[in-house]
Amino acid sequence: MSMLQTAKPVPRGSRIRWCRNTVMCIFLLLFVLPILLRGLLYALGTQPASWRDANWSSAGMLPAATDYPPARVLVMSGRAGGLKGVVAVHSWIVVKHADARAWTRYDVVGWGNPLRTNNWPPDGRWFGTMPTVVADLSGAEAEALLPRIEAAVQSYQYDHAGDYRLWPGPNSNTFVATVLRAVPELGAALPPNAIGRDFRAAPYAGLSDSGTGIEANLWGVLGIKVGLVEGVEVNLFGLVAGIDLRHPAIKLPGFGRIGFAAAAASAAATL
Repeated sequence: MSMLQTAKPVPRGSRIRWCRNTVMCIFLLLFVLPILLRGLLYALGTQPASWRDANWSSAGMLPAATDYPPARVLVMSGRAGGLKGVVAVHSWIVVKHADARAWTRYDVVGWGNPLRTNNWPPDGRWFGTMPTVVADLSGAEAEALLPRIEAAVQSYQYDHAGDYRLWPGPNSNTFVATVLRAVPELGAALPPNAIGRDFRAAPYAGLSDSGTGIEANLWGVLGIKVGLVEGVEVNLFGLVAGIDLRHPAIKLPGFGRIGFAAAAASAAATL
């Protein structure tokens, strides 16, 4: 009884300091440390000195269009070049109608008119890195979605010279995310290190890109998402940390997903 009488409540100032220190530790662990580690790996690695020295050739992941009759839609990404590659990837879209004799690739870039068609092989390396398959749909399902995909590409609003902005967007990942929002049946979300994917021209609260969850977002700079496809994500200044529950993995700035490969990514080996 005497012990209960002598126990003192924790001062309010101490609780505030504990909460502040805990938040700071989480921030350092989830957002700062991964970027520092990625920067170290970049410094120790060997990267092309410039875009002229990089390998942009086909990675051999896709067959010739004439050897693959069904319609197909792919979303692909590859690590960005230079210092951008420490934190970000570049994304693009590849499509083919049934019996088409060629693949069509759509990218947005930061020079000239942003929207480009077939500037690189459909499965080309990006700045020397192997691409990753984010989404892959074929057959009748792909054919049915192609008109909406192509309409979203053609109506992309940031397609004029000078519209591109590296951070927080609109950039290449903003373009692909815009198409994914227009066609949520693809059931895909860009990698967490696709900086610019969350850019919107105004604050937003509503369905996530895949339509399987919800999000709240301030111009792609601050935000939170919870969804079946997206998992749980927190966005701070365009850097994303979170967890993937459907295909268990953690998401860290610079590294993207660490864990079990998503279904579309694992399917890349069978292309």
